[in-house]
Amino acid sequence: MSKQQLTITASILAMPEKRALVKQSLLNLIPPTLLEEGCLNYDLHQDNENPNRFFFYENWATRDLWLDHNASAHIAAHKKATEGAVIEVIIHEMTPVV
Repeated sequence: MSKQQLTITASILAMPEKRALVKQSLLNLIPPTLLEEGCLNYDLHQDNENPNRFFFYENWATRDLWLDHNASAHIAAHKKATEGAVIEVIIHEMTPVV
């Protein structure tokens, strides 16, 4: 099990006509995620130039705890709720340098 802190960036591009649906679904993820073990922060942003793009900046105590998050019921519900409404999701896993 990895004991090193993990930083995640997740870029989510919504279909323009589904932006409100995707945004609300992403907002719904925040409360249960902040209660998860190992979640240090889970911050949602919306792009100033392209309002269809959302961006999560997350920090997790370990990669394993982030993987648990990805297997959670609220992530599964989000994926189902936004099926066909999202053009792309780009996730980057990063480790602090210092």
